[in-house]
Formats: sequence, structure tokens, C-alpha cells
Amino acid sequence: MHLQRSSHDVDDGLRASLQRITRTHDDAGLRGHVPGDEPGWVGCGDLLDEPDRLARWRERLDGWLARRYPEAAGIPERVSASWILSWYLHVPAYAGAMLLHHERRVPALTPSGLAFRIGDDRPHPESVAVLGEEFSCLPTDPGSGHPGATVVRDERALAALLRARFLAHASRFIRLYGPMTRLGRRQAWAAATDALDNALWSAGRLGGTPEAEGAGVADAALVLDARFPPLTSASKLRLAPGPDGHREWTRNRESCCFSYLLPAESECDGCPRIRGKS
Repeated sequence: MHLQRSSHDVDDGLRASLQRITRTHDDAGLRGHVPGDEPGWVGCGDLLDEPDRLARWRERLDGWLARRYPEAAGIPERVSASWILSWYLHVPAYAGAMLLHHERRVPALTPSGLAFRIGDDRPHPESVAVLGEEFSCLPTDPGSGHPGATVVRDERALAALLRARFLAHASRFIRLYGPMTRLGRRQAWAAATDALDNALWSAGRLGGTPEAEGAGVADAALVLDARFPPLTSASKLRLAPGPDGHREWTRNRESCCFSYLLPAESECDGCPRIRGKS
């Protein structure tokens, strides 16, 4: 469900959008600033400017996995490499998906315009901050007169802009991170595809109703209506019989998280290792 504003308001900027989303979904983990009294926040731009910080984040994950799996002789390199890959790509995908779905707005999604908080225990992005006031919106948006707003013609143009901005951010990250791992280029872009498709789906599911979830699926179909290389597929969301026999939304993954390499773990549902491409 998209939030409605009743009047034209040049003060209705991006921070107002984020506040509305948070008021409606207090578990969204989305902010318009970095709290000064909360440790663990890191800017995406800082990570990309200082690759050593990415390496330290991965080392922290290795330590967490070693504590979680003490029986392991060592944590396989591909596990932490793929988890950091997916976790980082989630940040621009989630920020863009949430604002598109709930506000019909697309932020800049530049590395300098995003930050996230790494969890105290499990070192994953538990909150995302969208910084600055630049956004694109539809002509009917009540905030279209805001100094930070750029108006586009329709929803298809807005979806294309989200896709392009996510691709630009992901490209910069993958160029930097790829040589730091033994993951291939296809794995990296498969993870980017999963991040964007999942984020759009999740933005709808946050509403807690079948109708809200269906709206998220529709957004995924709008943004990923075809394969846009280097992304590896169109949206993979589809209806399938659930455990109770009723049809429910699901998707097959494009990328592998390699968790099956950990003790007593197996491939995830929808893992590309155990199915043919659909």
C-alpha cells in the first residue's frame, strides 16, 4: 500500500518519506540519518574508498561463523565471501525497493548517500540509512516541488531509474570486491539480481497481507520485467503450492550462498545447485 499525502508540499522531502515508512512499519530498519549515539554504522562510500574495511568486515564474519560452527576445521572462503557480497548488495536494493514501493520515490542510491549498521552479534546490515534529500518521483507526487525532487513521466520510468541506480552502485562494489574473492563475475551479478528481486518482494511482504505481498511482486515484475544484463534474470517470483497445499509466492535463487559447505548444513530451497534453471 502506498502512503497518501493530501496536498502539494515543497517540504515533503525524502526524510519525510522515511519518517512515514517508519511510522507505519517500525520494524523496517530504515532511517534518514545516522544516529550519533549508535555504534556500528558505516558509510557505503567509506567501505568502497577503503577496501581494508571490507576485508575487516569479512574477517569479523569469519570469526562469527567459527564460533557458530566450532566443529568446522575452517570456514570455507566462499561462504564468508558470498555472504558479504549478498549483505552489501542488500543495502542499495532495500533502500530503493522500500521507497519505490511505499512512496513511489527513488533515492540517488549513490555510495555516499547510503549507510548501514552492522549488527552487534551477527555482523549483518540490521538497519539502513538513506542520506541526503535527492529523489525522483511522479508528476502527481505532492512533494514534486521539493528542491531535491526530479520528476519522471510515469511508473515505468521510475522503475527504470531504480534499476539503473542500483546497477551503478552494484557495479562499483563488484569491481572492487570481485578481485578480493574467488567468486566469479556471474556469481556476483546473480547475487545482485537476487538482492533486487528479494528487496522488492520484501517491501510488499512488510505490509503483512496477501494484497501487500502481491503489490511487492508487481513491483518486482515492473522493475525486472526482463533480463537487464549484467543482471542474470528477470524477476523469478512465481506462485507454487505451499506446505498446506495453498499457492504462495516463492522464487528460485540465482546465486549460491555456499552455506552447504558448513557442518550439518545443506543446500537452501531454490538453490541453483540442486535444480535446473527455470
